[in-house]
Amino acid sequence: MTRIYHLAEALMGMDARTWQRHANPWSAFTRFTALPLLVLALWSRVWIGWGALPAVALAVLWIWLNPRMFAPPRRLDSWAARGVMGERVFLHRRAEVTRSHRMWADGLALASVPGLIVLVIGVARLDPDWTVFGTVLTVLPKVWFVDRMVWLYDDWRRDKGKELGDV
Repeated sequence: MTRIYHLAEALMGMDARTWQRHANPWSAFTRFTALPLLVLALWSRVWIGWGALPAVALAVLWIWLNPRMFAPPRRLDSWAARGVMGERVFLHRRAEVTRSHRMWADGLALASVPGLIVLVIGVARLDPDWTVFGTVLTVLPKVWFVDRMVWLYDDWRRDKGKELGDV
């Protein structure tokens, strides 16, 4: 699982500055629009044919651009900022993360896979019920994952005596 996480981070080009900007609650919360926008772009092939390719490209651009668009937050004590910083701790200081947090994070990451399968089938078949259900089943574990990252971050700071932002 660790390789998958680091591959995703590398594909996104996440560096320390990008993580700080992504900790802005506007970035963290608007990030949840990424999957629905990509699904809509893929679905648009029905209405605009090959014109869907630019829509898909725009959705992918939004996924990449989102963590870079907003200024770093003044404070890192919001739920969203702590979730983003927790994810950074999870990725970059994994040895300092308790086994329980690692297991929950890995489990929640895997929990989104069935939803992703349903989503792909729904988009391929143009079935709105499967598509919406798959999207929800994919996003809900991600929201729970972020919440676990908040918990992880708070525990890590307490256990290591770290200040907000010391990742």
